[in-house]
Amino acid sequence: MHNYLTPAALQQFIANALAEDNGKGAVAFFGDHSALAAIPETAQNTAQLLIKDNGILAGVELAKLIFEQVDKDLKLTFFKKEGEAVQKGQIAFEVSGRAQSILTAERVVLNCMQRMSGIATLTQKYVQAVSHTQAKILDTRKTTPNSRLTEKWAVRIGGGTNHRFGLFDMIMLKDNHVDFAGGIRAAIEAAQQYLEKNGQKLPIEIETRNLEEVKQVLEVGGIDVIMLDNMDIDTMKTAVALINGRFETEASGGITLETIAAVAETGVDSISVGALTHSYQSLDLSLKAKK
Repeated sequence: MHNYLTPAALQQFIANALAEDNGKGAVAFFGDHSALAAIPETAQNTAQLLIKDNGILAGVELAKLIFEQVDKDLKLTFFKKEGEAVQKGQIAFEVSGRAQSILTAERVVLNCMQRMSGIATLTQKYVQAVSHTQAKILDTRKTTPNSRLTEKWAVRIGGGTNHRFGLFDMIMLKDNHVDFAGGIRAAIEAAQQYLEKNGQKLPIEIETRNLEEVKQVLEVGGIDVIMLDNMDIDTMKTAVALINGRFETEASGGITLETIAAVAETGVDSISVGALTHSYQSLDLSLKAKK
């Protein structure tokens, strides 16, 4: 899958987030005017990241990069690690240096870490719910625009597995693709011809909505993954038996924490859960001056 966590991608993400907050390049007179107005330029202080919820801490490595991009002279002391279970009342890290720099970085760090920690916390709950099976928990493209990088990173930190990053690193033939193409066979053959014509080697996944469509895929072949979409448990068990290991299987469609164990027990290889990145609750974190 696409290696999205590159230094260049991270640097660009942070630059965009800081520009959004500071107005750099967007207005003539930009900057953190609150810190610049109230705090002497030479003031040195320390702040602590306070944990106010129980959950999984995520975004630690990103926080390092954000502080560094704001002011390379800031010093960080970490008490908690990426992916570590944390509890209300604990301190994740301390940051020391120019007070203006700490305040300028504060909201971007908190926005990223609160959301990433919420996603990692929810992801781990799903992972634990299927830990007695071989099923992997996958994320989806149901992410916040311009924040896919951090949200998929958080899924990984929580123990989940990243699915395709975007439209460019896999062919996924969903129901609309199949219907617009004229059916299962037409969609698969068109995708195969497209890859051959363009000299590309991308995995092909196709969505199926019933056992008849599963049988059609098995007749055509030439794909990598069969998605079993919105099937009940008995139908899914039958589909997995029909496929019999010839292709990877992915369950999808409205799967919750209450239903996911039964889905995993059908024998599917993976389960995609859109809720990981669209229905999580942010972890409550706060950056406060050390007194």
